[in-house]
Amino acid sequence: MFISVLDLFKVGVGPSSSHTMGPMVAANDFMTHVRNFVESNSSIDTYHIRCTLKDSLAYTGVGHATDRAVTLGLNGYLPHTIIKENMDELSERTWNSKSIDINNTQKAAFFSEDDIIFDTRNSMKQNPNGLVFELLDKSDKMLISHTYFSIGGGFISTLAEIDNIEAPIAAELSSAYPYPFDNSNQMLEMSKKNNKTIWEMKLANELENIPEEILINKLDEIWNAMKSCVENGLTTEGILPGGLNTKRRAKKLHENLQNDLENTSTNDWLCAYAMAVNEENAAGHMVVTAPTNGASGVVPATLYYYYKHKSATPEQIRQFLLSASAIGGLIKLNSSISGAEVGCQGEVGSASSMAAAGLCAIRGGTSAQIENAAEMALEHHIGMTCDPVKGLVQVPCIERNGFGAVKAYTASSLSLRESGEHLISLDQCIAAMKRTGLDMSHKYKETSLGGLAVSFIEC
Repeated sequence: MFISVLDLFKVGVGPSSSHTMGPMVAANDFMTHVRNFVESNSSIDTYHIRCTLKDSLAYTGVGHATDRAVTLGLNGYLPHTIIKENMDELSERTWNSKSIDINNTQKAAFFSEDDIIFDTRNSMKQNPNGLVFELLDKSDKMLISHTYFSIGGGFISTLAEIDNIEAPIAAELSSAYPYPFDNSNQMLEMSKKNNKTIWEMKLANELENIPEEILINKLDEIWNAMKSCVENGLTTEGILPGGLNTKRRAKKLHENLQNDLENTSTNDWLCAYAMAVNEENAAGHMVVTAPTNGASGVVPATLYYYYKHKSATPEQIRQFLLSASAIGGLIKLNSSISGAEVGCQGEVGSASSMAAAGLCAIRGGTSAQIENAAEMALEHHIGMTCDPVKGLVQVPCIERNGFGAVKAYTASSLSLRESGEHLISLDQCIAAMKRTGLDMSHKYKETSLGGLAVSFIEC
């Protein structure tokens, strides 16, 4: 299955790709069905909308602003359209609107506090991030109902789609592309056979769907958004929203490093850059899914470090993103990038693997070394739980992105000092991550029912 670099890296808003961006997209799509129904049923004059959040969305929906995202989506907004908005103001205005515009003349009643239902009792077997939208008449008789699943990275699927999706997203067959690979073994064999780097094969595949000039512009836009996010986070202080009273730390940490250059390390810079991004994410500001919002700091931090300290060229930055997306696509295809499905190993673990691959590529690594770097980074996240305190993407998420970036850099460096030969392949590691996720209790998969989330006692 072909998964584009432009699907894995998407500009949107925090704090969560699966719990904020996905539900917003789903709500927006539901309104298309509402409008179609209303156009065909002119005799009905009163409407009411209701949304039920299931499982992980219900457990951590408030902390992840899922309810706010649903309200924004119903009001016609999408993640990429609001990146320059004052989110606090926009969210408050739509939250208190008490109705949704269907068309120029008709509205549907919608009271956010009452009409968004958090259902933690009735699970859905298909996916732990389910949303059910209903359009009702004045007597609360259901007129239409649509079920969606937010499947990680801002992707959604419908009830009709989800059982037929071979990749966790609707994707085209790899065989339609010049260099078709669905696993790392195929990728390495194809690289050797054709004397092509991973990024060259990924680029050739991408160019089947998009002209090169447009693709380059899109990749540059992604990088500029990542760069802006890092730099915004490094210059902003204050308390993050949500009630934990979490202080932003990246700005002071960065200033401390700048004032003590003799005693800084690569790890210090990586943590500062990653934390800057994830503080922006926690604040609900603009971020890039990489491959998710919860893990959005790892790839930008690693790339920003190489840009800032090693003078990465625009060409190298594009090569990094293409190499990273090749690995991310394999993980998404053969396992999951959703914390609600497999825990944080699927988010920060995947991001670290992608960053390690991208960094190894632009540091001159062979395809075998790149695959080795990706495997090492993922391997050392196997079993990592997703246990956000109070359902907020703050603790342990912000620091965890820093450590993910550190592991990525370490894996890249280690792989470059070796031949690329190793015992456990990336394919085997991805399979292990998937099995571990399936075995993991739902308490540790973005529900805030276990781990740090219950160890923290609020006085």
